[in-house]
Amino acid sequence: MKNKKVWMGVGAIAIIALIVWLLSGGKKEEKVSFETYKVERQNIHTSITATGTIEPVTSVTVGTQVSGIVSKLYVDYNSVVKKGQVIAELDKTNLTSELKTAKANLTSAQSTLNYETANYNRYKTLYDKGLVSANDYESALLSYRKAQETVNTAHESVAKAQTNLGYATITSPIDGVVLSKSVEEGQTVAASFNTPELFTIAQDLTDMRVIADIDEADIGGVKEGQRVTFTVDAFPDDKFEGEVTQVRQEATTTSNVVTYEVVISAPNADLKLKPGLTANVTIYTLEKNDIMAVPSKALRFMPTEAILNKDQQIEDVEAPNKLWTLEGNTFKAHKVETGTTNGMVTEIVSGISEGTEVLVDFTLSGGDAQQQDEKAQNPFMPRPRNNKNNNQQKK
Repeated sequence: MKNKKVWMGVGAIAIIALIVWLLSGGKKEEKVSFETYKVERQNIHTSITATGTIEPVTSVTVGTQVSGIVSKLYVDYNSVVKKGQVIAELDKTNLTSELKTAKANLTSAQSTLNYETANYNRYKTLYDKGLVSANDYESALLSYRKAQETVNTAHESVAKAQTNLGYATITSPIDGVVLSKSVEEGQTVAASFNTPELFTIAQDLTDMRVIADIDEADIGGVKEGQRVTFTVDAFPDDKFEGEVTQVRQEATTTSNVVTYEVVISAPNADLKLKPGLTANVTIYTLEKNDIMAVPSKALRFMPTEAILNKDQQIEDVEAPNKLWTLEGNTFKAHKVETGTTNGMVTEIVSGISEGTEVLVDFTLSGGDAQQQDEKAQNPFMPRPRNNKNNNQQKK
């Protein structure tokens, strides 16, 4: 029984010793390493991406206002044309005949007017002398006025026939390049209900634009004058530049997705950009160059009890935005004024000097580092209120 009690006592002492060892010197010494960043000047930008279609700034669809057979084509795809240049002609046989008929009707109407004018003058003279009745005079006056109206109508018919004959000769309305041709010689075009399209002419292929569809979530940040870069699959190694020239107010809804059209300039001096190409667009909604900035997470850094050694202390300040430095054994807070941010990087307007190394993050290693690190990162854990309390807790 005596031996049994002795061994039980030895076991109890061993267990107590083990517990004390684990709670004190049994764990490895913890080490704290810090991630720092030197405050320096850099560029901050934010951007949105979208897709769009390249098209000429000015393009005109050329049609015809009269029906007929295409008798002659003078241009083809990619033809360079000048304003007023004849590019096609319709058969003029019927139109010429209509003009001759209208002129003949005008001649006949003019002859009738001449007769009715003389007849009216005769009746007026006799009526003034009281030699004819008022009924006969008014009948002559009515015939004279009708003849005048008939002549006016005949003049209009001649003018219309001449205009239609002119429409049979189709000219280019602008200087440019023929992008498309929709007819061939011998083809009949009918202008009864709508204007047939014959050609599409682009005014200047060195001055193109991109029509980009911007999602409603991004359109609020897009403004005229913003810088734009874009690429096309035809030239994957080339990056083209332009700027936002127009933000259109009309919304387009497709499959419950609302987008807005944004017009982007696309200089095309080397003629690489072709109408219809798909452009992958990047619009820089925010750009600030040569400003002092730090990683945004540096503004969220806060030294905690878990990373303090017994000789270290904290000098804190009351401020909505602050950066921390480690000066000797002191964690020192610096009140700063912030400016532009893109989420990853934040502008520092004032409060700290360029070149200062600020604390961004820390890592615990050794001992029960993982548990302590989790404790340090836990936002619900109490943090030191002032230097006095911190020193007392460390002691």
